[in-house]
Formats: sequence, C-alpha cells, structure tokens
Amino acid sequence: MTILMARPARTSAVLPDGADAPAEAWPAARPSTEQYCPFPLSSDPRRFGLTTSTMRLRGGTIVVRHGRRTAGDTATILLHGAAGSWTTWTPMLQAARCAAGPGFTDLIIPDLPGWGDSTLETDTGAPTIEATATLVAEIAEALGYRRWQVLGHSMGGFIALELAASFAAETTSVGLISATTYSVIDSVRHPVSRVGILPAYTALLGVMLVLARFGRAGTSLVRALDRLTVLRALTAPLFARVAAVQPSVISALATEVRPGRFAAASALAGRYDADSAWSRIRCPVRSTRGDSDVFVAEADTARLSRVIPDFTPHTLPGTGHFGHVERPGETLRLLGPVPTPAPIPLSTVANATTLR
Repeated sequence: MTILMARPARTSAVLPDGADAPAEAWPAARPSTEQYCPFPLSSDPRRFGLTTSTMRLRGGTIVVRHGRRTAGDTATILLHGAAGSWTTWTPMLQAARCAAGPGFTDLIIPDLPGWGDSTLETDTGAPTIEATATLVAEIAEALGYRRWQVLGHSMGGFIALELAASFAAETTSVGLISATTYSVIDSVRHPVSRVGILPAYTALLGVMLVLARFGRAGTSLVRALDRLTVLRALTAPLFARVAAVQPSVISALATEVRPGRFAAASALAGRYDADSAWSRIRCPVRSTRGDSDVFVAEADTARLSRVIPDFTPHTLPGTGHFGHVERPGETLRLLGPVPTPAPIPLSTVANATTLR
C-alpha cells in the first residue's frame, strides 16, 4: 500500500481561520451558532485551513481533508455517515470558528470508502466495519499521528466505536452524533419481526434496496427529485424543522446517496458483534441524539451504557438525525475538542510511503 503524498511537516502554529477566500457564497451576516441549521455546507477546504490529499489503501483510493496541524501527536478524526462526505462537518467547523477558543486542530476528515470523492475497489467488495476502522487508523498513522480523538455521525459513529475497540490504546475519546447502533443492527437482522423498533430506517433500507437494483438510474431518480424540489419533503423525517434546513444540505443528500453502498453498509452492521467489540472500549464516550431522531432508539442509550464503561449520553432538543448540522453550536459544546495528553516522541520520517 502506498500513499500518494509526502508526510506534512509539523508546525507549532495553527493556520489562521479564513486564510483563503472562499470559493462559494456564504451568508453576508454571520448567523448565531444557536440558531437552527445556521450554516450551509461548504465544499471549500481552504475556508477551514485544510488541504486535500489522496491515499491509495486497501479497499480503494481515499481522499482526505486534513490540516490545522500543531506540534502534538493526537489527531481529531471526523467520520461522516452514509449518504455523506467530509462536507457534512463544515457547519460544525464554522461553529468552532465563531466560538471562543482554539477550535479544532490536527484535523483528519476522510471520505470513507465508496462515499464522497473516495473510490471503492469493486473486486474486493465493501470493506467490513473492522476493515474500515483499520483504514482510518492507517490514515492517521500515515499522517504522522500516534493517537486520536474521533467524532462520528450515524454510520460514522458505528465505525468510531469499532476504532476505539480495536485501537484502545491509541483512541483518547469518542464523540457520537446520532450513531446508528443496536436498533439498526436489530432492524437489519429482523426486518419484519422488529420493524417497530425503527420503522423509518427499515422503510429507508427497503427503498435503498429497490433503488440499488436500478443502478445509476436509481441514483439519478433521487437527484431528479432534488431538482424538482420534492426531496426536501421526502427527507422531512430526518430533520426536526425540514423547512428551515439549508438547501445545500438537501442537495448534498441527493448528490451523495449511494443505494448499493447504503444497503451493503446495513448488511455489514447486521453481522457485527457489537457487545463483544464495544466492551473493549476503554476511553470516554460522549453521545448526542436528537429528541426527534428516527434512526436512533432510546433503548440504544441504555444498551451502550451497559457495555461501555465510561459512557455519557445527551439529548438535543428540537433536533433530528443531523445534530452537527441542525444544532452545530450545541453539538460542539457537548462533543468539541478535549484536552489531549502530552505528545509521544516521534522518530523523524521524511515520507509516508508505506503502511504497516
């Protein structure tokens, strides 16, 4: 496996916010981070002091946004959910810019295999939950980090928990935003007998399975619905106040939807032994879910609390499945950067060309 880049140099200073002029329009007046869905999605990494690198790893070619590097050895990894990409984190990054304090540093935001700009090796099939978590760890190590705190949304939260379980010594903390966990596992395993657990998720999975049979035509249909302004109404269950959601958020769902990948990810979740894996987690885990989240059941909190020794749940009022988009300021307050341990001395390596 090779990485198609040189390891970025460490610096003692963080790149200032807004170092480059934005490429796309932004609200003329800065909204309050406490407003509902205050910021649109941004596709310009320069706005947040990030650069884009491409890595060739097991499972595909991975595109990563990273930067705001310090002298520390602990990265902050942000993992998006299904039908998402790195851009889903930009409202919370913007909220961090508006807040007092240093905000996020040492950022790593990958597009996971088969999503966003990252490609999937079709001859090897969809990577397992375990393989995806290992890939995330390899990205961080290739960028020169020894440890990480990780935040994950929806499917990304599932992967974040596996990362903390498989790399317990390297993971310093986990933040979950509407992580799809036990109830999704049960819904996939028993789609008929347990349909009442998460009816919205079961219905969506059924739609994705149908669309996947039509290949690109199924994806084109979703994008056509967005152009016809019908998709906003269809996505209403995902948000607390869909009429107030930024247009870029709805369009991103249309752009990023991959029915086959969604169905494959769900199937992998259904085969996952969550109790056995997550009982190995040793770091603190903080979790948020919206009070109207249709993809996360209240029972998930109790089950996670029983399995994970240090688990702290929070409920966001007036919020659906996208807390970091709907309530980025409050989500940042609950799950934002935490103090990290002193750096571990690193050996000097000129290039990151080979992974272990």
